[in-house]
Amino acid sequence: MPRKRNAGRAVPPGGTPAVIPMISYEDGTAALGWLRRAFGFRETARHTTPDGRLSHGEMKAGDGLIMLASPTPEYHSPKRHREVCEHARKWSTVPWIIDGVLVYVANLDRHFRRARAAGATILSGIEAGPPGRRYRAEDLEGHRWFFFEKGNA
Repeated sequence: MPRKRNAGRAVPPGGTPAVIPMISYEDGTAALGWLRRAFGFRETARHTTPDGRLSHGEMKAGDGLIMLASPTPEYHSPKRHREVCEHARKWSTVPWIIDGVLVYVANLDRHFRRARAAGATILSGIEAGPPGRRYRAEDLEGHRWFFFEKGNA
């Protein structure tokens, strides 16, 4: 009898990416709107608790997916954590992606202008060279994002 290859293992439904970033936000509901305006992501799911806290949200980024939520009222975003932690403040002085998400976009110049206009903290202007055209930004709560132009990486 043939053995089932996926017996006992979680298998993502068809079309679901194998890796999905899950990001916590102090105000997940606000983050859904901000990520749409600044980065062009598309909201596909929103579940809130009776008090209005985001318990689960999903956004499409091209053919990728991110999940986000507001885990507890005690959660501190990277931005707020830097305000109270000397070490976090020090390691955040560099423009590099310490913990973050890499996203490929079709038009990097347009994406960069959109993000800047929406208030993203730009960590690096558009850079060219190996491995491709890219820029780095922080969102409203200090999460870091790395944007590459499709076809240039």
